[in-house]
Amino acid sequence: MYKISDFSKITSLSVKALRYYDEEQILMPSYRDKDTAYRYYNEEDFQKAQLIVLLRSLDFSISEIKDVLENCSDPFDLPCYLEEKKKMIEGRIFKEKELIKKLNLYIKPKDMEDIIMNYQIEKKEIAPVLVAAIRYKGKYNDVGKYIGTLYKAVKGDAAGAPIQCYYDAEYLEEGADMELCLPTKKLISHPDVTAKKLPAVKAICTTHVGSYEKLNLAYKALVDYANEHHINCTTPSREIYVKGPGMIFKGNEDSYITEIIIPYEEV
Repeated sequence: MYKISDFSKITSLSVKALRYYDEEQILMPSYRDKDTAYRYYNEEDFQKAQLIVLLRSLDFSISEIKDVLENCSDPFDLPCYLEEKKKMIEGRIFKEKELIKKLNLYIKPKDMEDIIMNYQIEKKEIAPVLVAAIRYKGKYNDVGKYIGTLYKAVKGDAAGAPIQCYYDAEYLEEGADMELCLPTKKLISHPDVTAKKLPAVKAICTTHVGSYEKLNLAYKALVDYANEHHINCTTPSREIYVKGPGMIFKGNEDSYITEIIIPYEEV
């Protein structure tokens, strides 16, 4: 058995840390003297301490360490937890890189100029469109989960650029009601898609050139136009991805072309 001071030396964990882990029920001493309340640790505690030191060095949080210790009963299970942690870190790295890209938009003078765009607003009568469609609820960037299914179902009968319909009037972080559509030459019969006709609508429209992250500026131009001309906008709005990322490569985001269509009612 090891006294807490000796255990601290052989584990490279401070006495303060050992007491904290005891309070958090992560590493409790195998024996506690009833009279003195002194803590004593054994060989099994040492092995657990070694694992804790390893996990802490790999940036596992206290709650993560507790989860591993409670569920990792076999040493051969540990690589599975490390692999999950690796994926979590990779996800954070991806988000940080995306944040850096956004920061660069406001650091580089050229990109600052690009943010100010001159949108041309038009009132149009949009003709009905025959489409294969998948309606779903989720996040706005979930479109990638469904576009492949649409193209596989349609095969060689695609007749235009993908269209995303938004049935909510407001912005939603989750649970947005959307319908991804692909124009077709004929009605498509496939269990994973719905064959339908998008109705004819009167709409205000504009074209956005550039990254999807700046699409909100196009929507602002349309809303400003609607307010100025007392136009009552309705749903679903549509985004037509005239030019966008491929199935594998994103390409040059600055050259993406998106047509935005917001239907309206005659007052």
